[in-house]
Amino acid sequence: MSSPLRSLIASGTKLWLDSVDPDLIAKNRAEGATGATSNPIIISNLIETGRFDSDMEQAIDEKLSDEEIAWRLADILVSHAQSVFRPVWDQTHGNDGYVSFELDPLLEDPEANIPHDKRVARYIELGKKWSQGHVNRMMKVPATPAGIEAVEELAAGGITVNVTLTFTERQYEAARDAMWRGAQRYGNPEHFKSVYSIFVSRVDVYTAKHVPQLSEAAQGMVGIVGAKRIWAMNKEFWADKKLPLDQEIVFASTGTKMKDDPPWKYAAAFAGSDIETNPPATNEAIAESGRTFSREIDQMPPKEVLDEIDREVKVEHLEETLMAEGIKKFTDPQKELLALIARKRKSLAGAK
Repeated sequence: MSSPLRSLIASGTKLWLDSVDPDLIAKNRAEGATGATSNPIIISNLIETGRFDSDMEQAIDEKLSDEEIAWRLADILVSHAQSVFRPVWDQTHGNDGYVSFELDPLLEDPEANIPHDKRVARYIELGKKWSQGHVNRMMKVPATPAGIEAVEELAAGGITVNVTLTFTERQYEAARDAMWRGAQRYGNPEHFKSVYSIFVSRVDVYTAKHVPQLSEAAQGMVGIVGAKRIWAMNKEFWADKKLPLDQEIVFASTGTKMKDDPPWKYAAAFAGSDIETNPPATNEAIAESGRTFSREIDQMPPKEVLDEIDREVKVEHLEETLMAEGIKKFTDPQKELLALIARKRKSLAGAK
């Protein structure tokens, strides 16, 4: 009998894990997961377990800075995950089996006030550095003005990019068009791959707070509707580009945040196409649900609900609010990671 996770995959969804914990990677790979993604919170949580103290001690002995240690550990963990998923990449000829590596979130830190052009140049520089020699590593670049501007140059250099922190059609279109310009410059279309991570659950948190007048039928559906619309736009755009690899949507932020929502709400809604990058807890809840998942990606609410969403939700305010919150959630964990490494450095030194 097929497990719930297997049924989700059988519906046509590629299942990625929102973690690079080696134990969870192995567990989820056995369940059919074919990729993963990383971020500073994940790295921090793994450091706190103490499982990577020997790697830290070696880095300290090499006199690496806290920032250099952060990137060393991210590189180690992402590389390990890549090795697990490399057979998938080989079998699909580069269409799946990737692990996303997040470029420096502090480039978007409002307190640092880095000039736009310097941020763009740094994204390009870091993308080239951390992708070198890694065929199944994606560079995770945010859908900020600087991130989107860097996309074309990264794509033109043959670097596989995951455009993250995307909430609206405007952001997606800007990133996609930059990607396509880069793809045309790249000149090696048979190996070109791109993905666009659409954040979902945060949208529903936003509407609960800022659009409380939505009906019961519409409230909690805005993130799903927006992501499905972008998915349809993406399918239509790439349909005539004659690229052998799929240019896909990653349905991200799929862990539910509203207490009354079942934990598989978003996983079920997007079943049937492209990629879901689920937190470990979401996959565990799916595995224990006893449900059989089937294709829902192209099912939309009734027209009156769509009309209500379009009428009541102010997209510009939504994007402005969620990007401000998203950048903070992007930068704060990196600062906390560096602070954790500094504390860990002292504790390891004291233990000697």
